Amino acid sequence: MKFNLKFLLITLFICTISVAQNKGTISGVLTDKESNNQALPFANVLIKGTNISANTDIDGKYTLNVNPGSYTIIFSFVGYESVEKPVTVKANETITVDQVLSSGGYTLKDVVVKSTANREKETALLLDQKNAVVIKQSIGAQEMSRKGVSDVEEGLTKITGITKVGSRGLFVRGLEDRYNNLLINDLAAPTNNPFKKIIPLDLFSTDIVGVIEVYKTFNPNIYGDFAGGTFNIQTSRGSKSVTKINIGAGYTINNNLKRFLISKDADNTKGFFGLTDKDRELPGLLGDTPSSRTLTPDESLASFKSGFDVAETKSPLNTSFSFLHSEKFNLEKERSLSYLLSISFDNNYSFRNGAERTFTNNPSGFTYRNNFDNTEYRYKTSLSSLLGLNYTTQKWKLSFNTLYIRTTENLIKDQYGVADSNSSNNEVLIRTNQLDVSDYLNNQLSAEYALSEDKSQTLKAAASFAVTKYSQPDRKFFSGTKTGDNDLVVSIAGNNFIKQYLDITGNSYFSGLGEYMLKFGKDEKNNIFTAGYNGNMSDMESSYRFVSPINNSAPNSITVPTNSLDTQFNSYLASNAVSFRESSNATYQAKLSESSNAGYANLLYKFGTKWEVAGGVRLESTMRETKYRTQGSFSDPFKVLKYDNLYVLPSLNIKYGLQENSNIRFAAGKTYTRPVIMESYPIEYINADGTSTKGNPFLTNSDNYNIDLKYELFPTAKEIFVVGLFGKKIDQPIERTFISNAANSTITTYLNSDNAVLYGAEIELIFDFERINKSLSDFSFGFNTSLMHTKVDVKPTTTDSEGNITTSIETFKSRELQGASKWLINSDLKYQFNLSEKWSNTVSAVYSVFGKRIYAVGTGGLDHIYELPVSQLDFVWSNKLSDHWDLKFSAENLLDPVRKYEQGNNGTSQIIESSSITNSYKRGRAFSLNLGYTF
Repeated sequence: MKFNLKFLLITLFICTISVAQNKGTISGVLTDKESNNQALPFANVLIKGTNISANTDIDGKYTLNVNPGSYTIIFSFVGYESVEKPVTVKANETITVDQVLSSGGYTLKDVVVKSTANREKETALLLDQKNAVVIKQSIGAQEMSRKGVSDVEEGLTKITGITKVGSRGLFVRGLEDRYNNLLINDLAAPTNNPFKKIIPLDLFSTDIVGVIEVYKTFNPNIYGDFAGGTFNIQTSRGSKSVTKINIGAGYTINNNLKRFLISKDADNTKGFFGLTDKDRELPGLLGDTPSSRTLTPDESLASFKSGFDVAETKSPLNTSFSFLHSEKFNLEKERSLSYLLSISFDNNYSFRNGAERTFTNNPSGFTYRNNFDNTEYRYKTSLSSLLGLNYTTQKWKLSFNTLYIRTTENLIKDQYGVADSNSSNNEVLIRTNQLDVSDYLNNQLSAEYALSEDKSQTLKAAASFAVTKYSQPDRKFFSGTKTGDNDLVVSIAGNNFIKQYLDITGNSYFSGLGEYMLKFGKDEKNNIFTAGYNGNMSDMESSYRFVSPINNSAPNSITVPTNSLDTQFNSYLASNAVSFRESSNATYQAKLSESSNAGYANLLYKFGTKWEVAGGVRLESTMRETKYRTQGSFSDPFKVLKYDNLYVLPSLNIKYGLQENSNIRFAAGKTYTRPVIMESYPIEYINADGTSTKGNPFLTNSDNYNIDLKYELFPTAKEIFVVGLFGKKIDQPIERTFISNAANSTITTYLNSDNAVLYGAEIELIFDFERINKSLSDFSFGFNTSLMHTKVDVKPTTTDSEGNITTSIETFKSRELQGASKWLINSDLKYQFNLSEKWSNTVSAVYSVFGKRIYAVGTGGLDHIYELPVSQLDFVWSNKLSDHWDLKFSAENLLDPVRKYEQGNNGTSQIIESSSITNSYKRGRAFSLNLGYTF
């Protein structure tokens, strides 16, 4: 018996060797027609009628071993047209079968999207959107490149319900920046500007982005702090070897090649690159703590490297430059190592002119408190860089990213006209000379490990550490009376000359996550359980110092050239006729500590072939501790204000597959909203015209209850039609308002209202004109709109920035939600065509418009200030000239509308002035050209 068993095993072994030696090999490379025949990784190669299959590697290569015979090979990739090819294989022979795949008009198949490189493709992202149980939308590198998108913010405006509102960032479903949140590679990221909730996303070049995910509904693994949208930027992994250089130039009508004012210290090479902040820092001899010190003549002349003078020049063209290099190394045993280095720099000159006014209540009605013709000259620079390292094995994925961003903005602002309605002087000029600088450094380390061979169990962990600094060094302003085109009568007294030094330093920002995922089920393991932790903590402090001149023996008033005050001023300093003295008060310093720590669990379970349900809960603990002083002694102990919240945030997502290409979705969940840093930060930020912005440390977080219902249809791999309904209830929403101080000057501050209810509908459409006629297959149309109704109930009492509980000063006790538009529209018409085999073109016309909305809540009998609708029309022509050259032409803001803010006229008294416009300006039509070369 033992002999027979041994003989059988030996016979089987010999037969196996014999068969293996007689097999043939099929190998080849798959390429992507949609990406100019670049390698197509992670595509499927299958021998028809068998279970013999393979996936292409990162270089698009595949290999199959088969017995001699005739076969049919099926090549397929998500959203692409499958191709079948016959092949005959002989024993011990290797044959090569290469194949090019292209998008076809097919429905999206139910195939899991498995890889990052795959997910950068537009068709794959539509598939990902179709298959996901949570309601999300994504835009990838391929689509952004095809549409000529140059930065993340521009890319996100292609998504339903998202609009870009000037320098105020992205509005989602009509809700402003306050309601958004940002993740970078799944990790929480701090802002680089305390006046904004998240980093301005136009600082992220699309070269460094693989995919941008947008969540408008809640699921437990993302932070609960949002009501509009959570953006998750997945940086590029450097999946191929490439070196690319881009240079660009731009011209904006009435902005470039025109008269331009800039701070004199910035009119040089250092100023061009935004490197003058060191010359404007607070003099070291004033120390870290204010002491009301008066500087000697020598100290005054030696300590301040930047004066009040400005240079009159001509603004050149806007310019940009970027460099990207990535390499991928395939190592033994299915290991790979890749890196990506990206550096980009751009600058921009802009000119704004228009009305700027505030209103006050007189017995006869509302009249102007001030009335200015406002002129602004802004010079901006931005530098961003990313270093990414990635190491992959069969079980491990390790990544390290370092992101550095630096921005500067040099502002000269002239307010000319009536500064005080109680004065007869209508020739007042107030000039602000301001430099804004932000530095941002974020380091991230992440790891993913497959616990099992089939990757049904995985562990993921990541951590980041960031430091930030935002400063306005030597923000100075002066005022006087114009006596001609170039002269000004000024008085060196009172607040006519002031230097401000604002520093807000983010000493540390930690973020981390850990997650366990289990896939289970009888066959394809479609059910998923996840449990994990994510959280962040930050520590920041501020310094807000003032230095002003005191008049010892100088004349009460002097006449000086408006752009050249320093010669006269310095002569007074040298003779001790004028002295500089620090005038800071005890409120100069404040500290803020915040944290959020959460554990979560979620279960995705599939019932049959139609139903998928994901339910989970997030337990999130948040803390905000503010330390500050009110007016008093510099040595007074800090007042401490601390808010602790423990949130139980449930989430439910249900998807029902009506047919293979259509779904019905339902989502419900609870979230919350934290204020923007400066909305709750206890300092009063003072402007040259006496207006100010004052944070309210007594603001509390809002509680948000969200519900969504959506129908979506995917007719083909490149088309979509979606209709959705949504509703929200927000308890204690945070809103912007204007109030007056003792001097009757306007203060921008923030308050909690009682509650808000909003509901609306969204429609999204991507239409391929091939449906009409085959000859129109190169045309497509995208359209999305949001319609929304809001209602806010106002609290009878409110807590002001001093902690006083007072009767609400709001004019209306029931109104619309501040910052929310009733409607908005985004649309684009796209045409793709080839002028030669290698010269491909995409032309897009993009239009957007939003409805009238409340910019600031009306108080003291005044109606609200409204932001009026703005129509934006852009034209983009992207050319892929060859394998190496690409060219992009953009024409932006072609309609060039006047952007207006208007004081409503439905208050307790009527406006008796000729115009109710509080602010207006035009941006100008902009044209740019960008040339890229890929090595």
